[in-house]
Amino acid sequence: MNDRPHRVELPVPAGTFAMMFSSTRRGARLARLLSVQRLDDWGIPYSSSASQTVALLVSELAANAVRHGHIPGRDFQLVLTLEPRRAPDDSAVVRVEVSDARSELRPRLSPPDGSEDEHGRGLLLVEALSTKWGVTERDVGKTVWCEIEVDGAGL
Repeated sequence: MNDRPHRVELPVPAGTFAMMFSSTRRGARLARLLSVQRLDDWGIPYSSSASQTVALLVSELAANAVRHGHIPGRDFQLVLTLEPRRAPDDSAVVRVEVSDARSELRPRLSPPDGSEDEHGRGLLLVEALSTKWGVTERDVGKTVWCEIEVDGAGL
């Protein structure tokens, strides 16, 4: 008789990475590091502009989840999806999704006010660097997502 717990492998579509992280600065940093590792595994090298852009997007969305979406005892989730290259431009799409537990605090895009304040500019970066972005409601919390197109020139 085997006393070890049975491990169930859930099917994950190719080109998808999903993981929960502690809702801390350390969790946000780990999310960024693991996202560029996964991109490299998918053939998007660390040194590419696409990898650096995704790293920045993950950093901003994860930092927002930690700062504005934190509920004690609740983690945030990162999901990366790589949609395959498609003709005619041979581009692929990387989708970044960061989910947190607070639905009442929705992200707002606010224009810079000219001050030297370092806060409040993250979504401006997300808007500038991504092809599109948005917010999706969940049963508990919300998901902030963005997409970027990756072509051969960005690698």
